[in-house]
Amino acid sequence: MIEALRVAALAVIQGVAEFLPISSSGHLVIGREVMGLSEAGMRLDVFLHVGTLVAVFAFYRKVVFRIIAMREWAYALKIVLSAVPVGIVGVLLRHQIEDAFSAPSAVACALFFTGVVLIATKWLRRGTKDVTWLNALVTGLAQAVAILPGISRSGMTISAARTMGISPARAAEFSFLMSAPPIAGAALLDIASSSGADAAGQTPWVFVVLGGVISAAVGFLSLKVLVKTLDSDRFWMFGPYCILAAVVVFLAV
Repeated sequence: MIEALRVAALAVIQGVAEFLPISSSGHLVIGREVMGLSEAGMRLDVFLHVGTLVAVFAFYRKVVFRIIAMREWAYALKIVLSAVPVGIVGVLLRHQIEDAFSAPSAVACALFFTGVVLIATKWLRRGTKDVTWLNALVTGLAQAVAILPGISRSGMTISAARTMGISPARAAEFSFLMSAPPIAGAALLDIASSSGADAAGQTPWVFVVLGGVISAAVGFLSLKVLVKTLDSDRFWMFGPYCILAAVVVFLAV
C-alpha cells in the first residue's frame, strides 16, 4: 500500500510538472530522493512518460486528426525536425545525462536557470506568427537544452517560440506536439535498456500501470491550466516558484 502511494505521488508529480514549466525530470529526481524510490527502475519511468504522452494526444486530438485528415505534412515534418536536436543529444550524451539525474545540486542550478528564463518572458509581446521551419529548429534546440533535469522542457520551448513571435496558443500546441517523438523515443530506449534488467529491481506491473493512468489524467488537467495561463499572460509567474524550489533544494543538500 505504501509503495502504491509513493508511485501515485510520483505520477502526480510527472503529470503536473511535465506540462507546467517547472521541470518534471527535476521534480522526479527530488521526489525519488524524498520518498526513497531512487531504485524504482526504468519500467516505472517509461509508463509515467507514456501516460503524459497519452495526455498530449488526448488534449490535442482535434489538431492531430486535422493533421492526418487534411494531410498537413509540412506541419508534421516541422514537428519531426524539432525532435532532431534532442535525439542527437540524447544518443551522444545519454550516460552523462543519466549521471545528472542523480545530482540534486545540479538540478537546483537548472531549476534556478529555468526560473530566470520564465520571469524574462513577462516582457515579451504577444506574437501572432505561425511556426516556420527556422522556428521549429530553434525550438528544437531549446528542447535539447531541456534534456537536463531541472530545466523545464515546456518552459524552454514555449519561451523560445514566443521570443520568435509565435502566438501563445500556437507556441503551446507546437511545444507539446513536438514532445511526442522524444518521449516515445526515450520510452523505447528505456524498454530496450531494461529488457535484460533484473525484474527484482523493478516496480510491480500493477503499480506501474497505476502510475501511467494517474500521470495521464493529471497531465491532461495540467495542460488545461497551462493553456489558460498563457492566454492570460501569466506564464512568467512559474519562474519565482522554480527559483524558490532551487533555493530549497540547495539548502536541503
